[in-house]
Amino acid sequence: MPAEQRPRREVVTGVPRAARRAPGHAHARSEISEQTTLGTTYVRSLMRSQLRTALTALAALTLFVGALPLLFALPTVLDGGAPTPGWIVWLVLGIAVHPVMWLIARWYVRRAERNERDFLRLLEGR
Repeated sequence: MPAEQRPRREVVTGVPRAARRAPGHAHARSEISEQTTLGTTYVRSLMRSQLRTALTALAALTLFVGALPLLFALPTVLDGGAPTPGWIVWLVLGIAVHPVMWLIARWYVRRAERNERDFLRLLEGR
């Protein structure tokens, strides 16, 4: 094919990749740093979700620890006056409480990290 009959090549250019913004809420970072109303709303939503997580963990811990006196008083009520043996109380307080507290703490940390990951995804526009 001669050079005169070949189609002319065109170069298509666009915005450089480094200058492109991610789709969605890519402006969220600047909204937060400029302390606009929208940025304040973003930060408040993160704080609200973290507070909700903390209060849920605190409620679970309070219910668990608050139920222990009822557990210790149960034999007294059922037996008609025989108190719970001291070694059972020490066993429950010294050993059995810690795995439950550890599970609540582990849940709290995972949930708080997930809240932060979701917030970063919002900021990055993903």
